[in-house]
Formats: sequence, structure tokens, C-alpha cells
Amino acid sequence: MKKIFIFFLLTLILTACGDDCYNAPQPIVFEFVDDQGENLITNGTLDPFSVSDENQVGIPLTKTSDGKVILENVGAYNGTKNYTFYSAVRVFNFSIQSSEFKGGCDGYQINKLTFTGVGIDVKDEHGYYKIILQ
Repeated sequence: MKKIFIFFLLTLILTACGDDCYNAPQPIVFEFVDDQGENLITNGTLDPFSVSDENQVGIPLTKTSDGKVILENVGAYNGTKNYTFYSAVRVFNFSIQSSEFKGGCDGYQINKLTFTGVGIDVKDEHGYYKIILQ
């Protein structure tokens, strides 16, 4: 009887944990370089810069020690949102298409990033996007 009680107790605990899990979307990371490959954040050329969504709400940005930028709190929605990157060097638009995560937990996943703008080239570097501003 004691073993059955412990089995039911463990089953209850394990199923209760599944209700509280959440998968946040993968982070979006940009590296900005010129056509010679020089990082525009570390050399100060790009400062100041910002990103706003389609409602003109600023997106929090985090600079990394290796000259990359992490876009905070993007992709946690169903559908497509448009964003604008602003700097003295270049202004360009991009969109993020996201959907609900279909797994054991609630959450969202980013399905597609689309960049538009004259004079930019974007390379997916497996973990971050290298944006070459010409």
C-alpha cells in the first residue's frame, strides 16, 4: 500500500510541474559590421542606435562584450510584427514571424526573420545574424 501511495504522489508531482513550464523564444542576436568586416559597435561608428516595433515602442537592447546586440522580449506572440532599426549609419526594417510552441510546455518560437532595406546584407551565422552595412 505504501508503494502505491508513493507512486501516486510522484505521478501527481510530475504532472503538476508540466503545467508551469514555459519556453521563451530563442534570442535574436545581431552583429553589425562594415564591408571590411570591422564591428561597428566596438569601433563606435553605429552609436547611438535603437529598435522600435510597429507601434513605435522601443525594444530593450543588450550589448554583449564581443560587440553584438541582443533584442530583448521579441517573438512572444502569434503572427508577424514589424520592427525598425535606427542609427546614424543606416535605417532598415525587419519583421519577425512567430507561432505558439507545440510541445510539452507553453511558449513561442520564432519561425522567420525578414530584412528589408537598401545597402544591407544579412548572413545567418548559426546563432546570430551578421548585418553588413555598406
